[in-house]
Amino acid sequence: MPTSSIDQFAATDIGAAFYAAYDSVLSAWPVDTTSVLLESDYGTTHVNVCGPESGPPVVLLPGGGATSTVWFGNVSALSARNRVYAVDLMGDAGRSTARGKPMKCVDDLLDWLKSVMDGLDLDSPSIIGHSYGAMIALAYALRNPDRLSRLILIDPNSCFAGMRMQYLMHALPILLRPNEKRERKFIEWETDDALLDEDWMSLLALGAAHFPKSKTIVPKRPDRKALAELSVGTTVVLAGRSKVHDSGRVAKSIGASLPHAKTLILVSATHHSLPMVPAEDLNDALCSALRS
Repeated sequence: MPTSSIDQFAATDIGAAFYAAYDSVLSAWPVDTTSVLLESDYGTTHVNVCGPESGPPVVLLPGGGATSTVWFGNVSALSARNRVYAVDLMGDAGRSTARGKPMKCVDDLLDWLKSVMDGLDLDSPSIIGHSYGAMIALAYALRNPDRLSRLILIDPNSCFAGMRMQYLMHALPILLRPNEKRERKFIEWETDDALLDEDWMSLLALGAAHFPKSKTIVPKRPDRKALAELSVGTTVVLAGRSKVHDSGRVAKSIGASLPHAKTLILVSATHHSLPMVPAEDLNDALCSALRS
C-alpha cells in the first residue's frame, strides 16, 4: 500500500467522508485526547492518546477495519487511571500510513508493534486487543513476555479454537467483493441488529469497501506448549453470543491450554458488538483486570 494510494484515497469524496467519520467518532473521546505519529521502517503509525501522563500505560489494538476510534465507549473508564495508547493498525483502515518496507510475515508484524512500543518509550505496558488485535497481542506476548505486564484478550478469534463455518460463509462475500451494503448487513447479522454508533458504522463500511489496505498478516494459532509457557498475567473476555465461535468451548480450551488465565463471558455480547456493546460490563471487566 504505497503512500500515493492513501493520498489519492484521501483526495476523493469517499476518502473525505471516511476521515470525517473517523474524526466524528474520535470527538466522543475525552477532551484531553491527542495524537502521536511514530516513524518506522514500515511507515507512519498513528496513535490516539489520553489519560494521566503518570498513569500505568495501556495499549489498545482494535479488530480489523475497526480503527483505533472503536474504543470510544471504553476510553473514559480506562483513562481515569491509565495512560491509554490506541493504535491504528499498520496497513489497515485508519490514519496509519504504510510506506517503505512492506509487512510480509508475522515477524514483520511483531517487529512493527515492537517499534510502536519503542517509539512510545513503553517498557512493560498492559495490552488490550479485540478480535484481530487480540491475535496480534497474543503473538506479541508469546514473543516478548518480558515486555508487557498484563494481556487482555477480547473475544480472540483463532487463538484458542477455530471459527465456525457459518461465520466464515457469511464473511465470504465481503472478503471477495466488499461493499458498504454487504459490510453493514454482515455486522447486523452477527450483532443481532444491535444499536451501534452510526458514525462508527459509516467509518467501518467506508473503510471495508474503499480504504486501500495491505495484505492482512495472520498469526498462526499457538500450540498448547507455547500457551502453557506464557508467563504474562492474562485475562480473556468472551462474547456469549459470538457467532465467530462457541464461547463455552473456547473457555474450556483456554482452561486446558492456559490454566493460569482468568476467563469470563459477557452473556449479552457478540463478537462485533464489542468493545462498544455492552460497554459498561466490558469496562468493569477491563478495569478489574488492569487492577489485578
